[in-house]
Amino acid sequence: KLMTRSKTFQAYLPSCHRTYSCIHCRAHLANHDELISKSFQGSQGRAYLFNSVVNVGCGPAEERVLLTGLHAVADIYCENCKTTLGWKYEHAFETSQKYKEGKFIIELAHMIKDNGWE
Repeated sequence: KLMTRSKTFQAYLPSCHRTYSCIHCRAHLANHDELISKSFQGSQGRAYLFNSVVNVGCGPAEERVLLTGLHAVADIYCENCKTTLGWKYEHAFETSQKYKEGKFIIELAHMIKDNGWE
């Protein structure tokens, strides 16, 4: 019996919005309205914190000591091309860092701006 791998449906954000896309495959990742902060540091330079993302898969959570203390984080990757993009904050152990829980970090090195930035 032939097994056919079903193609996962790719989400497209409304074209009237400024969006961030995967620089490797151009899959949409986030809407500019979901951007919380630009002042984050990833392993490859600057990174943005987003409230929500699309077309992104999540790896298993693990505890890591980051610049702001101990967090439980999960690597996130583009569902389309499987490139690791950043991480998701699953749990923050410091009270001052709780606002990051459930939020996503995507490194600038993996993003391209689409639609209406000019």
